[in-house]
Amino acid sequence: MTVRVLVVEDEVRTAEAHASYVGRVPGFAVAGVAHSVADTMRLLDAARGLGRPVDLLLLDMNLPDGHGLGLLTGVRSSGHLCDVIAVTAARDTDVVRHAVSQGVVLYLLKPFTFATFRSKLEQYAAYREHLASSPREVVQDEVDRLLGSLRPTGTAPLPKGMSAETLREVTTAVRAAPDGLSSSEAASTVGISRVTARRYLEHLAGIGLADRQPRYSGGGGRPEVAYHWR
Repeated sequence: MTVRVLVVEDEVRTAEAHASYVGRVPGFAVAGVAHSVADTMRLLDAARGLGRPVDLLLLDMNLPDGHGLGLLTGVRSSGHLCDVIAVTAARDTDVVRHAVSQGVVLYLLKPFTFATFRSKLEQYAAYREHLASSPREVVQDEVDRLLGSLRPTGTAPLPKGMSAETLREVTTAVRAAPDGLSSSEAASTVGISRVTARRYLEHLAGIGLADRQPRYSGGGGRPEVAYHWR
């Protein structure tokens, strides 16, 4: 059965991108796009009234007329039982904790690639498939299997020749550099070659986690590229 998805995102272009992503994942269909708390409640009520309730919310936390956590409270108090995947730039651990306590099944941080987005929806689809095939009363192993389908077994694969450990080290170095980090500086900090450092920095820029900015030295000449964490 197709999963009906309501995209909740205040940025119009971002909402369109997320809706497009949903359409590219088999088994999922866009039920609507909401840009505010009010839009979300209206569309949820309308869908339920038509007998075609929304199955899944892709929820941004920062909306123009309220916070996503407040919206979740309203969604539950109105009797909507849709599942929720947070799709947000909110990195505050308190937000994450409250999101989990209010039934958010997965949490996807912006920015992300389509591969990462697809993997989250596939995790959710696996959960629904296991749920549909489970008996009405379950034993402990079946509960563990159901909840385990919502736990990632890994992240989207890195480009060939790149390691997760080195990527973490380069990421940490960039985040700790308020003035940005060049490939030579990253190489020195992490203990890798300049060419290797540049490859990892370009990967971070390519997936939207870092920005490239020219940095001019006092002696003139060509600027070097500094990578700044977004």
